[in-house]
Amino acid sequence: MAFNITSVKTSSNGAWQGDNPLNFAFPLLIVQTALIVAVSRSLAVLFKPLRQPKVIAEIVGGILLGPSALGRDPAYMDRIFPEWSMPILESVASIGLLFFLFLVGLELDLSSIRRSGKRAFGIAAAGITLPFLAGVGVSFVIRNTLYTAADRPGFVEFIVFMGVALSITAFPVLARILAELKLLTTQIGETAMAAAAFNDVAAWILLALAVALAGNGGESGGEKKSPLVSVWVLLSGVGFVAFMLVVIRPVMKWIAKRASPENGAVRESYVCLTLAGVMVSGLATDLIGIHSIFGAFVFGLTIPKDGEFGQRLIERIEDFVSGLLLPLYFATSGLKTDVAKIRGAVSWGMLGLVVVTACVGKIVGTFAVAVMVKIPAREALTLGFLMNTKGLVELIVLNIGKEKKVLNDETFAILVLMALFTTFITTPSAMAIYRPARGIHRKLKDLSASEHSSSKEELRILACLHGPANVSSLISLIVSIRTTKILKLKLFVMHLMELTERSSSIIMVRRAQKNGFPFVNRYRHDECHSSVIRGFQAYRQLGRVAVRPITAVSPLPTMHEDICLMAETKRVTMIILPFHRRWNVDYGHGHHQDGGDGNVPENVGHGWRLVNQRVLKNAPCSVAVLVDRGLGSIESQSSSLDGSNVVERVCVIFFGGPDDREALELGGRMAEHPAVKVTIMRFLVGEKLRSNTITLHPAPSKCKEKNYAFLTTNVDPEKEKEFDEGALEDFMSKWKDMVEYKEKEPNNTIEEILSIGQSQDFDLIVVGRGRSPSVEVAALAERQAEHPELGPVGDVLASSNNHVIPSVLVVQQHNKAHVEEITVSKIVKESSLSTDGDANV
Repeated sequence: MAFNITSVKTSSNGAWQGDNPLNFAFPLLIVQTALIVAVSRSLAVLFKPLRQPKVIAEIVGGILLGPSALGRDPAYMDRIFPEWSMPILESVASIGLLFFLFLVGLELDLSSIRRSGKRAFGIAAAGITLPFLAGVGVSFVIRNTLYTAADRPGFVEFIVFMGVALSITAFPVLARILAELKLLTTQIGETAMAAAAFNDVAAWILLALAVALAGNGGESGGEKKSPLVSVWVLLSGVGFVAFMLVVIRPVMKWIAKRASPENGAVRESYVCLTLAGVMVSGLATDLIGIHSIFGAFVFGLTIPKDGEFGQRLIERIEDFVSGLLLPLYFATSGLKTDVAKIRGAVSWGMLGLVVVTACVGKIVGTFAVAVMVKIPAREALTLGFLMNTKGLVELIVLNIGKEKKVLNDETFAILVLMALFTTFITTPSAMAIYRPARGIHRKLKDLSASEHSSSKEELRILACLHGPANVSSLISLIVSIRTTKILKLKLFVMHLMELTERSSSIIMVRRAQKNGFPFVNRYRHDECHSSVIRGFQAYRQLGRVAVRPITAVSPLPTMHEDICLMAETKRVTMIILPFHRRWNVDYGHGHHQDGGDGNVPENVGHGWRLVNQRVLKNAPCSVAVLVDRGLGSIESQSSSLDGSNVVERVCVIFFGGPDDREALELGGRMAEHPAVKVTIMRFLVGEKLRSNTITLHPAPSKCKEKNYAFLTTNVDPEKEKEFDEGALEDFMSKWKDMVEYKEKEPNNTIEEILSIGQSQDFDLIVVGRGRSPSVEVAALAERQAEHPELGPVGDVLASSNNHVIPSVLVVQQHNKAHVEEITVSKIVKESSLSTDGDANV
C-alpha cells in the first residue's frame, strides 16, 4: 500500500475503531525505537566478553534489522520500516546526533590538546596524512569502478570524503577501549588520547570542507553551482567558528560561573538556555551550508571544562541521548546498509582494498612517526592499531556522504563494513601486541615485617575511597595509625571512579589525565577544586606524612586490578578499602540519625562490594575494610588545628590466627598516638568448646554468597597458639603502659561481641577476618552470612540488624603461601571423628 508522506497522521484512533497503529507515525516510531534498543542492547551483552564498544552492537543491530538480513522479507520492511517512516525516524535520530556531538565537544579540551606537545601532534598528523593520501588513491579506483557516468559525484568532494573516511579516529570510542585495556594511565594511553583529540579536530574541519564542497551533491535536476558558493560556505564557516570562540565562549564562561553556586545546584533556566544554544548553533551552520552537527560540536567546545557546569549538563542529557536517541542513529546507518549491494568479485575486491588501505595507512603512518620520536617498536605498533579505531564518528561521516549523494549504496555498504572491521580488531590486536607487566604477586611487607625493618623506611598505605563521604573517616583512621617514631608514613589516596559508556566517564578520564601518569594530583592552585583532594590539603601539611592523591577510572569488574597494581607499584604495606555500605551520622550529636535503632545504611552498590572481594582475594599485601559509622566528624576536622580528627577509643578483639595478629599489630601502632586509648579484648576458649574438635564442611557452589571462606591449609593448633602467645607477649612488652588488656571466656561468643559493639565505650573496633579460624571463630561458621567477605566476627559487627554503634575495621594479613580459600556451609562438633575432605580446627 503506497503512502503519501504529507497525508500521514501522527496518532491513530485505536484498534477498537478499526485503525492499525502501525499506519500512523507516532505508534510506528515507538515500535521502531523499542525494537532497535532491544536488539542493540542484546547484541551489546553478547559482544561484551569480546570487549567491543557499544557502537559495534548498534551498527550490527541496524544491519540485522535492515535489508541485509530481516529486511529481505518485503512484508516485514513494509510493515516495520516502511519508506514513508524513515524521514521521521531519521529526524528523531538526528536530534540525538546533534546533542551527542555537543557532548563530544564537551569531552574535547582544547587547552589539554595544546599542552600535549609535539610528539602527539606529529603522530596525529602522520596518522591523518598517510591514510588521507591513500584514500585519495583508492577514490580514483572506486569512482571509476563502482559509479556510472550518470551518477558519478564531483571529483574533489568525493576525494575529500574518502580521505576523511579512511583517516578519522573516533576519540570517544578510543577512550573507552583504552580504559577497558587498562592503558589510560600508561604513556601509550596518554599519547593515544592526545593524538586522537588532534585527529578529531582535524577530522571535523575536513568534514566541514567536504560538506561545503558537496553542496547539493549534484542531484538530478539541480543547477550547477558556481565555485564561489563553496568559497562563501567555507568563509562563513570560519567566521562562525571565530564568532563562537571569541564572543560566545566568554558568555558561556560567565553563565557557567552564575549557574554553579556554592551549593552545587545548577539553575534550570541556564540549562535550558544552553540546550537551546545547541539547537540554534546547529541551525546556524545548516543555514551556512555546513551540516548542523558541526555547529553543535563547536558550541560544545565553548563550554568551560574546569567547573561543575559542564559535568551537570552532561548528567542531565547524556542518558536520554546516548541510551535512546543515539542508537536510533546508528541503527538507521545499518538500515541503509545493504550487503547484497556488494556483488561480484570486483565489489568484494574493492572492500578488501578499502580495508587494507585504511589499516595500512593509519598503522604504518602512526608507527613510523612513533618510532622516530623514540617510542619502542611494540608500543608504536599498538599505538597504530589504537589510532585505527573508527566507530561512531566514521558512521557520521558516511551518513552525511550518503545524504549529500557523494556515496552510493554500494560504496556506503563497503565503507560501513570497513568501519566495523577496523573497530572490531582494535581491542584484540592491542591486547595481543602490548601487555604491560601486571599481576606479579610478589610478597610485600605486612605491618609486623615493617616494624623490624630499617627505621628510616616509610610505612606506605594505599587508602581507597568512593567520594567525599569517605574522606573524614579515612583521615581519622590514618591519623590514628600515624606513629610517633622515626618511621615515616606515606599515604596514597586512590579515588575510585567507575568507567561507563556515559560521556561523563570520559570527562572524568580527561580531568584525571591532566596530571599524567599515574593520575597523580600535584596540588597546583588551579587543580584543587575536587572536594576529595581538598579534604587532604591540610592533612598533608602534617610532619612526616606525604599524601599522594591518585584517580583510578575503570570498569568495576576490573577495578581491583588497578588497586592491586598500584599497591605493587608503590610497595605499600596495607590497602584500606571502604565498605560498600555507610551509615548516616548526626555529627553534631555523635550518633546515628535514627538513634541507632534499625538504621538503614547508604549502599553504593553490589558492584563495589565485588571490587572489595576481588581485592581481598588478589592483594599483594595486607588489606583492611572500613565499615564506617561516623568515624570522624566534619565539624571537628574543620575546627582542628591540623585539619584532622583522631579516633580516641579503639578496641582490638583478639581470638587468634594470622589475621588477628595483624589486627593486633595495627592496634599497637594506634596505641603510640598520645590521644588514642586502645583496649585489647582477648577471647579465650569457652568451657563448652574445649573438648570438641570442629569439622568444617565445604559449601555447595550455589551457597557461596551466604557462607564464610576459610583457608584450605592444614593448621597446627598448637603452633598457632604458640604464635598467638608470642604476638601477645611482644605486644605487651612494647605497649603495656599504653593499652588496657582484658580477657573474656564467654559462654555465648556472639552475645559478648555484640555487647562490645552495642556499647558506647568505643569509636572503632578492630578485628581480624579470621580465615585461619580459632575454635571460637570456627564455631560461628554455622551462621548464615550477610557479608561473608568480612569473616564471622566482622560480619556480626557490620550487620545492619545488630544495632552496632562504633565503626569496624576488618583486617586481613597477606597470605604468603597463596593458599586457596574454601567456603563452608556447616560445622559438626565431635570429640575426635572427622570426615575426609573436611577441615579440622
